Amino acid sequence: MSQPVIDIRHIDKHYGQLHVLKDISLSVEKGEVVVIIGPSGSGKSTLCRTINRLETIDSGEILINGTALPQEGRKLAELRSQIGMVFQSFNLFAHMTVLDNVILAPTEVLHIPKKQAREEAIQLLERVGVGDQALKVPAQLSGGQQQRAAIARALAMHPQAMLFDEPTSALDPEMIGEVLNVMTELAENGMTMVIVTHEMSFARRVADRIVFMDAGTIVEENTPEVFFAHPASERAQNFLRTLHAPQGED
Repeated sequence: MSQPVIDIRHIDKHYGQLHVLKDISLSVEKGEVVVIIGPSGSGKSTLCRTINRLETIDSGEILINGTALPQEGRKLAELRSQIGMVFQSFNLFAHMTVLDNVILAPTEVLHIPKKQAREEAIQLLERVGVGDQALKVPAQLSGGQQQRAAIARALAMHPQAMLFDEPTSALDPEMIGEVLNVMTELAENGMTMVIVTHEMSFARRVADRIVFMDAGTIVEENTPEVFFAHPASERAQNFLRTLHAPQGED
């Protein structure tokens, strides 16, 4: 068996008295798309953010390509640079053009020559469908365009894997599809991905594995086909039932 790109081993996380992650273990193989779902407050986003140490852990360990993530220092920065992250809020630098947002980290962190970084950035912005927005500042773009630019920025670091933390939750409905299409294309091209989302039809379509969390634990994991048709736990059955319940009239 190949070494996982991401290997999470028995991690725990507290916020004060609140035990938000309880003995979580999860591994993600190269090229695998793992989608994490579950009710609000189940620990999904916290888990996603521990993978590159945006959230610290109290115990356990996280390995990236077999190397344990340290608490801090240069080695952490090096390993963190191998994992791209896309957030709910786009986190683009407001005072910089979209192109300069994408160029910044490759030149500063990877020391890629500016000319090469610029050429790669233009290609990536074209790939995600915002090449014509490259010289604008983020405020001039729609939310969907900003999120696609944020994906391009993460890809510019040549990541081993990509983390997506509810990447469409801040978007208007008509923009959600634009972003999900880009993510689908990444999945089809073999990018290793961990995605926290509430977009169930997307999860069903792109995931190799669904991980269902509730109350800080992984309750079950399975292929989308099995999970959505035959959830094993009562908690997952109830969660899916609420999704399919008819909505009241406005």
